[in-house]
Amino acid sequence: MPLDVGIVGLPGAGKTTLFTALTGISATPYGQEHVGIAPIPDERLEPIAEVESSAKTTPATIRLVDPPGLSAPVLGELRKADALLAVLGGFGAEADPAHDLETIELELVVADRDHVEKRLERVRSQAKSGDPRLREEVAELERVLVHVEAGDSLRTYENPLPPALDPLTTKPLIQVVNGGDGGFDLKLEAELADLSPGDAAEFRDGPSGFENVLSNLFETVGLLTFFTGGDKETRAWTLRQGSSALDAAAAIHSDIARGFIRCEVIGWRDLVEAGSRAEAARRGQQRLEGKDYVVADGDILNIRFNV
Repeated sequence: MPLDVGIVGLPGAGKTTLFTALTGISATPYGQEHVGIAPIPDERLEPIAEVESSAKTTPATIRLVDPPGLSAPVLGELRKADALLAVLGGFGAEADPAHDLETIELELVVADRDHVEKRLERVRSQAKSGDPRLREEVAELERVLVHVEAGDSLRTYENPLPPALDPLTTKPLIQVVNGGDGGFDLKLEAELADLSPGDAAEFRDGPSGFENVLSNLFETVGLLTFFTGGDKETRAWTLRQGSSALDAAAAIHSDIARGFIRCEVIGWRDLVEAGSRAEAARRGQQRLEGKDYVVADGDILNIRFNV
């Protein structure tokens, strides 16, 4: 499954423009939720594909959700997101990205407050059954509610949060400034979204910079990229840091995980420098690993399985 990312921002900040720039989808009509898939550029794909003589390359992706506004019900749709991209206005004489960020974070706190209130009301009703676990959750939710009613993010809450809560204010929040010094020209990026990377680069003063945003997103969420390769396709996949070869197999297909036997592993740079799998194996750079092997960023995996 791709990484789920929600886009938040004040009206006119450019969040829907960012959605278009990343996905290439013209986000119309205005005022509705937009959902799309954005490819994650990775300079390692082409060199691996060249060695593997792959017919095509497929990058890893993120699933983007651009909701209409910052109301609590709308923001509630982002509770299952892995991270949030906050678009901050950086153009115009009145631009104040820091103030925009403060406002967005306050709206997230308000949405969490409403969510905690509803959860507390529901669990209080359920706790009348006498279940001690529900009574404990009621007590914890009451403390959580006091915290958010004071205007504080649940990121600063000291106790473990109830697992069913899915708060917004604990999610990684990556800032994207639209315009100004050091910001992105999101309007230009949206217009260039349909062009090839080479053609788009000719219209920019430098690189798009989205690679830095995505790298920051990966680092903040704690993700890595692994690859699979063959004559048909070289493909990039995302995985949580610390995940096993069995987890990687499951990310590809549940049948592969169920029938996992072993995994051939080689670092992408080792394969490219060797020029072939056979030469990499001769150099001792390809190894066999079991299902508990912890996958590293840049690993190329060839998973043997039998269903």
